[in-house]
Amino acid sequence: MSGWLRIVGLGPGSEQQVTPEVSAVLAEATDVVGYVPYVERVAPRVGLVRHGSDNREEIQRAEQALTMAADGRRVAVVSSGDPGVFAMASAVFEALEVGQVEWRGLDIQVLPGISAMLAASARAGAPLGHDFCCINLSDNLKPWALIEKRLRLAAEADFAMAFYNPRSKARPEGFARTLEVLRDACGPERLIIFARAVSAPDESIRVTTLEQATPEMADMRTLVIVGSSQTRLIERSGSKASEPWVYTPRSVGAESQASTSSRA
Repeated sequence: MSGWLRIVGLGPGSEQQVTPEVSAVLAEATDVVGYVPYVERVAPRVGLVRHGSDNREEIQRAEQALTMAADGRRVAVVSSGDPGVFAMASAVFEALEVGQVEWRGLDIQVLPGISAMLAASARAGAPLGHDFCCINLSDNLKPWALIEKRLRLAAEADFAMAFYNPRSKARPEGFARTLEVLRDACGPERLIIFARAVSAPDESIRVTTLEQATPEMADMRTLVIVGSSQTRLIERSGSKASEPWVYTPRSVGAESQASTSSRA
């Protein structure tokens, strides 16, 4: 087969955070397939056809991409962030597993992108600097009972936690329940970061505690990070007002190497 399929990540929003590898693929592709807002991030050009579809049509989108690649097209399936994190890579392989046998002979590659959780963590400091987990709070593809179980187990294990899809217009109650679970499991003083539209012009970062957090602080463009019991806050100095740095030390139950060495 002369066609190929590349599953690529466009990063969190800024063109500067699209990797050179992904940019090269987009320059060679004959077709781009994905959720409409992500497809529109790829600039139109002669010889490129953009195929946008609804957010809940992942499997159909994957089948379309595989079919075009089998027909000799050079197809890029796009996701925001990293395609392997709650995105199109899994959908493509799901379609591949049950689809036409000849699809398994296609030249398929997954190209990583900068995930929203890593971009948000970098903006805040290093809240994911030690062990952490990542949970999708949408109950579209799994029951709420499973989400709550994972929240409580992650809190019990004292992970820092990164949350995708915290709150939408269709399910505004889910994040309110998440905050209740976390206050009960972690305590009201645990640090929480709301990182909205990271790397986009309307980016905002807010650092607060679970006690002060409200559901309205998050929407579908927000990546939420809850620290572990070890996560620390450092106030910034200077005249320019900004949110404090937040980081989780690399060691558990001990002072940081920097503070220890400074008194040695």
